[in-house]
Amino acid sequence: MQFLVRAYDGAGKLEKRMEVRPRHLEGMQKLSDHIVTAGGLLDEEGKMKGSALIMNFDSRKELDDYIANEPYVLENVWEKIEVEPINVVIANGLK
Repeated sequence: MQFLVRAYDGAGKLEKRMEVRPRHLEGMQKLSDHIVTAGGLLDEEGKMKGSALIMNFDSRKELDDYIANEPYVLENVWEKIEVEPINVVIANGLK
């Protein structure tokens, strides 16, 4: 199952995000088999304000387990998280 995850940082959390980012990226590396694509959401000034991920897990529970242990969650960077099932048709230019 594929999921679109939109996670928005709390107000004034950019500095905290940058502090936690190495642990977040380390975790993403370990989960690389589950990541279809991922990146930072940007504000009008081009500064990160959240994350957008398309993840592939066998179940919503597995995704929820990942989110519960995500460094941005544990360190209170992400304030609002939205999850929707998604059907990826094209990834990396392949159909």
